[in-house]
Amino acid sequence: MASTKSQPQAKREGNISDSFVSLSGGDRPPLPERFLDLKRSLVAGHEDRVVAGWQRLLAQLKQENAILARDGSKVIPSLEFLNLEKDLTRFQSEIKKRGVAVIRGVIPENEARAYKNDIEEYVRQNPSTRAFPQHDPQVYELYWSSPQIRARAHPNLLKVQSKLMNFWQPSDADSPISLSQTLTYADRLRIRQPGDATFALGPHVDGGSVERWEKHGYGLGGVYDKVFEGSWEEYDPWDASTRVSAVMDNYNGLGACSMFRMFQGWLSMSNAKGFEGTLLVNPLLQLSTAYYLLRPFFRPIKESKGLSNEEYLAADNWVFTGSEMTSELQGATPGHGQELNADLHPHLELDTSMVHMPEVKPGDFVAWHCDTIHAVDKIHKGQSDSSVLYIPICPVTEQNAHYLVRQREAFLGGTPGPDFPGGEGESRHLNRPTISYLNAHANSEGLRAFGFEKLVTTEADGPGAAGVLKKANEILGF
Repeated sequence: MASTKSQPQAKREGNISDSFVSLSGGDRPPLPERFLDLKRSLVAGHEDRVVAGWQRLLAQLKQENAILARDGSKVIPSLEFLNLEKDLTRFQSEIKKRGVAVIRGVIPENEARAYKNDIEEYVRQNPSTRAFPQHDPQVYELYWSSPQIRARAHPNLLKVQSKLMNFWQPSDADSPISLSQTLTYADRLRIRQPGDATFALGPHVDGGSVERWEKHGYGLGGVYDKVFEGSWEEYDPWDASTRVSAVMDNYNGLGACSMFRMFQGWLSMSNAKGFEGTLLVNPLLQLSTAYYLLRPFFRPIKESKGLSNEEYLAADNWVFTGSEMTSELQGATPGHGQELNADLHPHLELDTSMVHMPEVKPGDFVAWHCDTIHAVDKIHKGQSDSSVLYIPICPVTEQNAHYLVRQREAFLGGTPGPDFPGGEGESRHLNRPTISYLNAHANSEGLRAFGFEKLVTTEADGPGAAGVLKKANEILGF
């Protein structure tokens, strides 16, 4: 195995708070004037269609928000790993609509529970481990602990990832993307303690922020073109082809994602239910995405003060900004994740449309589409820790293969992956797993996911997929 030349790790040290303005306590300065020019160009010549689409969107959101307020977490599809094939077929339409699913019993409960014990021992052996907040850790800057290695390489989890990845389909068979095997993305872990209010990460979307509007961002693949044309109903969140060339990180932010993650995900290491430090999502994938993309083009005629909520949200109280358009992209800051709140995005009714995950046990896996709005409980009101390993789902693309090369070198050196805050990481940690540990705990599929074995072409791979697998192997040095 040879390695292609990788880019240097250039990011400063930091933690998860650096990814979000609200966690870091930084300022959100006004966006430069070029964003006003960008906004005008996105809707130029079809403003009437955008206005009509906005009005249809508000009407649909009102109906769906009422269902979420009534049913809460009951709308989240919950599947059993033992019945994975049958359940995926049964819940297909719901998963596509909601953008989220819970898969139960992916890893045996005792095994997943032991992961947390092993991590806590690893931290005890290495008190220099960085975390957020440093004085009372809830999210650790750990990427290469032995449980993280074992979980990412676990055959059951790789099977789930592969099956979920196939909810995405390329609209162009020649698109250079393969959905036949998943690549590993080394993310952090959370062990959130009862009573914690510091890791109060509100509604947000990963994968950049301003890039969603930028032409040299998601615009490179035309990901959201239908939305900006006023035809949001024709926007397919599951079209893999449009994402291949999209750029999600134009600003080298700490924690900004440059690898294409089809799903975000985590594996639970504890029991947790609503209000116990767990995840909340907005399970209206197409509608909520269209809304936060179009929101910067509309403003209220009358502000909320003195109006009922219904009057304020009424379609006839919201107009296209037109000549009063500004550079503002509500909640978007270069180099940070996209954040949302009730003031900036009122029609999402986030107070009631953000629903908790159903109760989970150790070994359950939760996955949500990369455009899904998600958050964590502001306060952990439970009696025991809420602990997860963050493990997203990534297909084979040329961009992802380049990232995997750099991540492979980070693993060998014990430093954080390329997207994350830099520094020495775990390079001096006692009992950090090495390549021999990975070889002992991963089968061929796991080694391929980590970039240590040649990717294989399957019968399911069309011409575009076969081509990118060949290219990826060249990039990886095989």
